[in-house]
Amino acid sequence: MAATLMNRAISRTETVGAFRLSLNNLLRNFSTPAAAAAENPSSDPIKSKRRKKKNLIEVAQFLPNWGIGYHMAKAHWNGVSYEITKINLYKDGRHGKAWGIVHKDGLPAAEAPKKISGVHKRCWKYIPNLSKTTPATTNSAPAAEVQAA
Repeated sequence: MAATLMNRAISRTETVGAFRLSLNNLLRNFSTPAAAAAENPSSDPIKSKRRKKKNLIEVAQFLPNWGIGYHMAKAHWNGVSYEITKINLYKDGRHGKAWGIVHKDGLPAAEAPKKISGVHKRCWKYIPNLSKTTPATTNSAPAAEVQAA
């Protein structure tokens, strides 16, 4: 007898719960999106996502020859950059090790390349105005002297 009373009580609460859900769905369908927007004007349907910054390997992958010969620096460095001389990639292609020559204010600060620390940190940027010099521009000056003579 107790079991039947328990089953009746459960079935009644289930029907009341189902009725509430259907009533809530009905009211939700009749409400307009304009009313919801008026309640919360700061919510924008298109949220702007912040772009994920890149590590040195991710920046270098879009440069010719994986960025060897190009200048890169961390975003918070002022006047300091590395000219990349060597990159060892891990199998995934997004991580690895890099070596380069330190440049301060555009001039080399060291002769030998050293291992770059913080390669995997997401704060690297490409420095376009200190980019790789092509051999054609360095050989064009002697060619002009030969033609003038």
